[in-house]
Amino acid sequence: MEQLQSALECHNLTVSTVPEKGRSLFVTRDFYPGEVIICQEPYVCVPNNSSSSQVRCDGCFTATNLRKCSRCRVVWYCGSTCQKSEWKLHRLECEAFSRLDMDKRQFVTPSIRLMLKLYIRRKLQSEKIILSTAMDNYDLVQALVAHMSEITEEQLVLYAQMANLVHLILQWPEINIKEIAEIFSKFACNAHTISDSELRPLGTGLYPVISIINHSCLPNSVLVFEGRSASVRAVQHVPKGTEVFISYIETAGSTMTRQKALNEQYLFTCTCPRCSKVGQYDDIQESAILEGYRCKNEKCDGFLLRTTDGKGFQCQQCGVARDTEEIKKIANELRSLSEEEASKLSSTGNYQEAIFIYEVIEKLQTKLYHPFSIWLMQTRDKILKSLMELERWSEALAYCKLTIPVYQRVYPAVHPLLGLQYYTCGKLEWYLGETEEAVKSLTKAVDTLRITHGTKTPFMKKLLMKLEEARAEASYKQSSTEE
Repeated sequence: MEQLQSALECHNLTVSTVPEKGRSLFVTRDFYPGEVIICQEPYVCVPNNSSSSQVRCDGCFTATNLRKCSRCRVVWYCGSTCQKSEWKLHRLECEAFSRLDMDKRQFVTPSIRLMLKLYIRRKLQSEKIILSTAMDNYDLVQALVAHMSEITEEQLVLYAQMANLVHLILQWPEINIKEIAEIFSKFACNAHTISDSELRPLGTGLYPVISIINHSCLPNSVLVFEGRSASVRAVQHVPKGTEVFISYIETAGSTMTRQKALNEQYLFTCTCPRCSKVGQYDDIQESAILEGYRCKNEKCDGFLLRTTDGKGFQCQQCGVARDTEEIKKIANELRSLSEEEASKLSSTGNYQEAIFIYEVIEKLQTKLYHPFSIWLMQTRDKILKSLMELERWSEALAYCKLTIPVYQRVYPAVHPLLGLQYYTCGKLEWYLGETEEAVKSLTKAVDTLRITHGTKTPFMKKLLMKLEEARAEASYKQSSTEE
């Protein structure tokens, strides 16, 4: 702990223990929007390679020019550079895989590989083959919380089965199954999904120092990735002495929905300023808007609460009541439609068929839910993505514009998802020749994403160049009109 504290001092950070939260990360100077608070390389990480996902390089997570390791036939690399950089770790993993029958190797999941790589890295660091530092050592993994006493018996059995498989693959007598099971529990609470600049998941990594950062549904920082490197950036002024917070979950949802997600995945109850309002009128109103029903009067955008007799719901703005049976009827129709089927169609390239199902779902959701419903927003997002795959730009833009007001309501002004939605809108407007509107949308995207992503990543350089090109085109059009 002393070594870690000394290392963090150089980054103007310190770790303190907070009652009921444990270790927490604090800043020792002011940080401002867009500043990097901390960066960390993963202790271990793996791409999400499976039979149902795109295969990626083990070194850089790219999906192009890939070749399998010629010996184990499990791991992929984009070239000799990544293969050489990973060889110290993969050499022992490769030997372990080679002892398995070929048909069994395909059942080695990313989670199993993450555990294998963790034990191999621990071994290589103990033998001084891989360097240990104050911010990169196994002691930091040991210090992570496992919540073993709080997980279900079903989960314990699963971890034990996975631990047995790891033990079988490695065949190292010095490791024990109980310890492996406990580390799997640590993964569940502490590992992070590695995403690209557009927040598409690429893999999973363990970042032991970043895992010290606690959750808030109103965070002052955001976690983003550049390749495998994780960066925590301030999204607002973080005064000296303030605790650093990120969000562990999707925060677009009611307090009840967020609390459920946090309890199930991370085994704690959030007490952030947003969650502390639970049961208050403002919180009830927000829940009714985000996850409740719409007013029967189509011209009214009021929210509904259950009537005192429990037989229906009443609009809190115009007073019009809505019968429970009518709501049940539409809800039953929605349940009869398979979003899972639409998702499968989309993932296999059958976008038109997926759009057909999603549009039927959207029509029913429009009748049932409030216009700012997160369920309706998510359905429209899925239609938008499928329309873009089919290059139906005009329809895609119409759907994108429907989602923007909801994004603006459910996310803070500086949030990567809001910035990315502005970016999508700007791209579509530019494709369709709406240059002035594209400049406005791309400017909003840059204003948000330069804080959450910085300006030096390939993605941000591309976005900034796109904005400059759109501005030049708009200026040219304006001067041509004036002539």
